[in-house]
Amino acid sequence: MNRIGLHRVMILFLILLLAAGSALGGCAAQTTPPASQSPGQVSKAPPLKIGIAGPMAFVMGDHMWKGAEMAAEKINAAGGIKVGAQSRPIQLVKVDTNEVLNVPDASSAVERAITQDKIDFLLGGFRTEAVLGMQDVAADYKKIFIATGVGHPQLTQRVKDKYDTYKYFFRSNPMNSGDMAKATFLILNEVATVVREDLGIKKPKVAILAESAVWVEPLIAAAQKQFPGMGLDLAGVWRPSANATDVTAELTAIRGSGASIIFTIMSGPVGGIFARQYEELEIPAVATGINVDAQGGKFWKTTGGKGNYVSTMNIFGRAAITPKTVPFYDEFQKRYGEIPVYSAATYDAVFILAEAIEKAGGIDANELVPKLEQTDFSAITGRLVFTPQHDVTWGPGYVVGLGTQWLNGELKVFWPNGWQGLKYDGTVRLVIPPWVVKHWKK
Repeated sequence: MNRIGLHRVMILFLILLLAAGSALGGCAAQTTPPASQSPGQVSKAPPLKIGIAGPMAFVMGDHMWKGAEMAAEKINAAGGIKVGAQSRPIQLVKVDTNEVLNVPDASSAVERAITQDKIDFLLGGFRTEAVLGMQDVAADYKKIFIATGVGHPQLTQRVKDKYDTYKYFFRSNPMNSGDMAKATFLILNEVATVVREDLGIKKPKVAILAESAVWVEPLIAAAQKQFPGMGLDLAGVWRPSANATDVTAELTAIRGSGASIIFTIMSGPVGGIFARQYEELEIPAVATGINVDAQGGKFWKTTGGKGNYVSTMNIFGRAAITPKTVPFYDEFQKRYGEIPVYSAATYDAVFILAEAIEKAGGIDANELVPKLEQTDFSAITGRLVFTPQHDVTWGPGYVVGLGTQWLNGELKVFWPNGWQGLKYDGTVRLVIPPWVVKHWKK
């Protein structure tokens, strides 16, 4: 080969090498810039890497990322997190756990984030079955893991049972299943009161429509125990898949059961399917309970405006739970064109973590644990104080949740409506769908 031919081969080799490098770069985890700084400004301090782990193809994971993004930008704009004498910017790392579709993917994704992306902390987690594995990985690597999207009490029970192993795990949002049950039953009681007053049904029948998932089991068991004392009859229990694309059979059966209330327990995409078909089929029962899809996001758009009158327990809405709630709610909606769902409270988790780091003066997990245990934080969801087993403290003066209902494209707060003296500006009375009124008043 002559010299010109050799030169051409070398050029071709370099082009292929660069192309391969670009392709490999495209497989890396998505990250934010290390800081929100003015153009040309470069931080001298290494960033603190925070992994945001969730099902990013779904609203729960997407809003985890967006809530964290808003918090990180605010902290970085103020100079970053003070670690001893040094201020360090936050760099978010998107960790797509794919846990809605494939539970084992979550643990693998978290381990890659720790070993390859070198994250310092972990926030997020959605499906209990997946988070149990994620929790083990975080414990093995001694990484602080603040859960912001999973409710099963087993997760914090592990902290109590094996503190030295699982002390790095905290739940800042949502409430655990037991506390969610308390709030949801209080909301159900409000719904039942309106049903009695407006429809004249003295002892309403309630149909439970709960997705097939571990986290719902304590709620179903609690409901069956609570209903008699609430003056309610159980019409039956239906268990569609969390990813079901049609619930016509279940809704048809519920219609035939004589139920006047549907008690939903749904965190997966089936919630949006239910809401649309509920209105299309004009099921003669008031829909309440837990429906994560109906908590916000693009719910109104994705249901084609069908989902009116669906109500759900919520973590926050456009109500002044704390001075931070409405500003966050409005900023999120303006920025992303969506109503934030509960998992967007990663916003709070980033600030809580930053506060603990500054108090500890470092990022050693063993030094951070006692600082996190001392958390007393005014969050967008209420006053956030951790229990001894690193869970959310529930009750008046802390976090209690909300009852929200879709009315003509707007998400309105209808509970608490005076419970324990709590009532927020803008709270309205629950509205029963006109087709339900027509059915029971005929």
